[in-house]
Amino acid sequence: MEVSYNETLQEIRDMRDKLNAYLDELENATLKELDKIRTRFQTSLKKDVDICSRLKDELQELGEAVQGLCDKSKKEMEFIAGWKCLDKIQECETYLKESPVKIPSSMNFKANIDIEQYLSKMSGLGSIEVMNPNQVLKVKRKSEYNIQISSDTNLPCFITGICILPSGHVIVVDYKNKRVKLFDQQYNVVSHCDVSGDLLDICLITSSSVAVTVDSDVQFISVRKGQLINERRIRLPHGAAGIAHHHETLFVTSVSSLYHYTLTGTLIKKLYEDKGGGITVCRCAVCPAGDMIYVTNNSQHKLITLAMDGTLISTFTDPELRHPYCVHVTWAGHVLVCGNTSNAVIQVDREGKKKLATLLSQNDGLSSPTSVCVNKNVDQITVGLYNKNQIIVLELK
Repeated sequence: MEVSYNETLQEIRDMRDKLNAYLDELENATLKELDKIRTRFQTSLKKDVDICSRLKDELQELGEAVQGLCDKSKKEMEFIAGWKCLDKIQECETYLKESPVKIPSSMNFKANIDIEQYLSKMSGLGSIEVMNPNQVLKVKRKSEYNIQISSDTNLPCFITGICILPSGHVIVVDYKNKRVKLFDQQYNVVSHCDVSGDLLDICLITSSSVAVTVDSDVQFISVRKGQLINERRIRLPHGAAGIAHHHETLFVTSVSSLYHYTLTGTLIKKLYEDKGGGITVCRCAVCPAGDMIYVTNNSQHKLITLAMDGTLISTFTDPELRHPYCVHVTWAGHVLVCGNTSNAVIQVDREGKKKLATLLSQNDGLSSPTSVCVNKNVDQITVGLYNKNQIIVLELK
């Protein structure tokens, strides 16, 4: 309970920080406009002052010249100087008539009352939901979306990992085309980036960055202005298959072991190992409470539940869990597992000891699921498939 409370508290504070950042941007934009108006009038005023000062000096010089000629009784020169004075006076009058100085006596701020009125109607930054991780998820409808893009050359696609950003944008890993693809909430392609090597899994790092396992590396990718950008890449001393992120650390599988790393690639500990042969440590997921890790044993058709120190808690098998590939834990603690050759996506209880529900099966037309992720923004489950150009989206009740 305390872990859940602290994480929820941090989410609320993060939300407040985001709102503060938006308000700072609005304030800065308004102050910039204020300064722009002041600068414009200051520039105009300086120009008028400079012209008036020049005309004044020139008139003064002509006046002194005329006075000097009068004292010397030089009538012809006096007449010429007089005409020059009249011309200069005419120039001054024309300037003042055609270029009147328009300086406002004051500036007034007209507030956007829509912002204040909208905020005043809000009862809070959001609502607090108490979720039961063993509550059975129920599917309302199924849809399919095309995730092939025009530049894909190896078809059909093979989606080995799915990650959903807080914004609702969906990022998928396409193994066969060696690329990561970004889609909007309607599954329209927004961007993609190519990554050299075999891409296997993906996890969320921040609200705008992810990490992808590639051969023996972890490739970090950021989302900036709607574009996927390859960032740093760290090399591990073993193959990298599955990946999960929790509390600024990484959990990485190597098909037979589970490792705990820092975000910079420093090994903290080897948590678990199974030398039973084949792919015994395939994918992993960490419980939001931070007290359990779930691992799929693909070769032996098992879901393994571990304590955070790697101690075995439970082992689960089921006829619908043949060659389990991906395991995913929702923000509320629901545990979802893909049975690749049993063609099923099932929900397991939090302790990893029993099946709660079959969310999608071969009877629903499902074939070879390889990845699953829940979009909490819209209560949807997204399922990636082997050798398919589509992904399946389940809308929850």
